[in-house]
Amino acid sequence: MARVLLECSLSDKLCVVREQQYEVIIVPTLLVGVFLILLGVILWLYIRGQRAQQDTSGLQGTSPMPPPSRGLSWEAEGRGRNEFVRLETSVEGLLRVTTPALAKLQVPREHLSDVLEQIHHGSCGAIYRAQMHTGDPAKSKRVVLKALRESAGLQEVQDFLGRIQFHQYLGHHQHLVQLEGCCTERLPLYMVLEDVAQGDLLSFLWTCRRDVMTMDGLLYDLTERQVYHIGKQVLLALEYLQDKHLFHGDVAARNILIQCDLTAKLCGLGLAYEVHARGAISPTRTIALKWLAPERLLLRPAGIRGDVWSFGILLYEMVTLGAPPYPEVPPTRILQYLQRRKIMKRPSSCTHAMYNLMKSCWRWSEDSRPSPRELRLRLEAVARTADDKAVLQVPELVVPALYAAVAGISVESLPYGYTIF
Repeated sequence: MARVLLECSLSDKLCVVREQQYEVIIVPTLLVGVFLILLGVILWLYIRGQRAQQDTSGLQGTSPMPPPSRGLSWEAEGRGRNEFVRLETSVEGLLRVTTPALAKLQVPREHLSDVLEQIHHGSCGAIYRAQMHTGDPAKSKRVVLKALRESAGLQEVQDFLGRIQFHQYLGHHQHLVQLEGCCTERLPLYMVLEDVAQGDLLSFLWTCRRDVMTMDGLLYDLTERQVYHIGKQVLLALEYLQDKHLFHGDVAARNILIQCDLTAKLCGLGLAYEVHARGAISPTRTIALKWLAPERLLLRPAGIRGDVWSFGILLYEMVTLGAPPYPEVPPTRILQYLQRRKIMKRPSSCTHAMYNLMKSCWRWSEDSRPSPRELRLRLEAVARTADDKAVLQVPELVVPALYAAVAGISVESLPYGYTIF
């Protein structure tokens, strides 16, 4: 190249053209060569990695034969390993793992020997009223036993234990039904809860319609101020659930227990447990539509403001002594009724102050409804001037089958004296 350039003059165009031809050929050739070398290196590394991965998989999939155990044949040893795996996924294994975590709640079975009566027979087992002995006759007390049948499978046992642990997580609150203990070391499993012998609020309201003054120490008269008294206690329970980042989901008179001094205790926490444990409501659970907030009817996420809506329905139940809500609306048409922004009319026995509280609970947008605490403060302010003399009266007696049809619930779901989960 140098020789050719020396033989050319600056004005000779042929030399310049020949030099440019060399550059056009050499540079692309070098680039193609580098590309082929890099491609070859990449393919080599890829093939090498694939072979190494296959070798590793082959080693993991092939285990050396274990040495024979003393006194055991190969067959017996293999059968022993299988039994160990089944044990960890069996009911017995689950109870062994879970029971130590519930050690503080365990109640000796012999302390629950005196079963007084069977209250109900549910899908998981029977519910009994029993006497629990503590070694001191003066401290013996009546309790309610929720039993899980002995033939329960692993999934049912897990669910039952989960409900006990959920109660343990809830802790103590004076307006929630309390867990007294459990028996989980073997089947049948028992959940021991406090007994509120006077029963549910709905049955109490229905009895208030009768010409009965007192029965079993409970005064069957209800005034406007007493309605506020019961409502305040329910709101305190809802505040507590809100602090636990929970909501009830089924606030209704049938899910409230009442004592002789009109102390109210919220129960029926099964839906709250399902949302807490699984993050969603079981598709098999049946919920009365007429107590649900619009967002629940529209299958939107539920929350504590939905309980506030249901609390307004509870006030209606109390002031009407247990009348079903929306008596003129079929249960299947309740969503369309609410979408037209309609609400229940003021009952004749309801004051304007109480009706204003109801209407604040029934605002369509959940963000515009008061929180349980805000509602309780409003309720306390109204209660100071409420009538505590005039007794609420409704002359008509309740026919359970008719009530169930109007309320949109089954007759079997009506209160049977105690409602738990």
